[in-house]
Amino acid sequence: MADPGPPPNAAEIMESVNDALQGLELEPHETSDILGFANRELPHLHTPEDSYFILGSYRDPYLRRLRIVQNELDKRLGTYPFLMADLSELNIDRLPIFRIRFTLLATHADTIVAVYEQDAGGEVTELGKIGTTPHFDKSYVLPRDYAWLTEQNLATEADVISAAATIYFNDDLDEATTEEELDSLITAANKNAINLTTPDVIDRLADREDSEQAPVSYSWVHLNEFRLFELHDRCYAWSSPDNLRDVVNELP
Repeated sequence: MADPGPPPNAAEIMESVNDALQGLELEPHETSDILGFANRELPHLHTPEDSYFILGSYRDPYLRRLRIVQNELDKRLGTYPFLMADLSELNIDRLPIFRIRFTLLATHADTIVAVYEQDAGGEVTELGKIGTTPHFDKSYVLPRDYAWLTEQNLATEADVISAAATIYFNDDLDEATTEEELDSLITAANKNAINLTTPDVIDRLADREDSEQAPVSYSWVHLNEFRLFELHDRCYAWSSPDNLRDVVNELP
């Protein structure tokens, strides 16, 4: 098959790669391979379909949740939801290829959706990238069991469970403090007409310790990043796979 040649926006593509690599000088074959990747994958992002770049951990069971997001978005008419893992590789030993692929896909996708269930792994790096210009304005984060612990954020039962998980699974709190904090949380929830009791919440959270849905404990850095997205109406917290499906349906 004949070489299709460079894409029409080759200069723009290489400019973004140059920015990602901090001006590193590329060898001719490296430029050719990068443009080849762009020729294969970027045309899918330049169609009338709305493209969604889905980020998160590829390890099991977290990958299953990424597939839930992908499947829900795929139900919409005129969408192209994708994971980087589903696309072709870029084999250039000398270069940080993740950085190149991420930059090209994030730059050309219409929307970025990032799912979080832990504060370790490659998704930590991705959170830092989408939380800054130029990607922030089209990015949304979906953290499991996240809640900025203020009363006005306790609008639903899922909000309360997420906030309770932050308290219940915090190893820095002793048993008495944990119970006191949970009681305070439930009091605030009841004021918002959410009919839960502290034993109800503890039973639900205890069940998680015996299931594959391991407890989540985010660092203060993560919580602050999520809060920034929340303040811009781009944070959608969830607490279970079914809840995640509902949350995805709220995305633009």
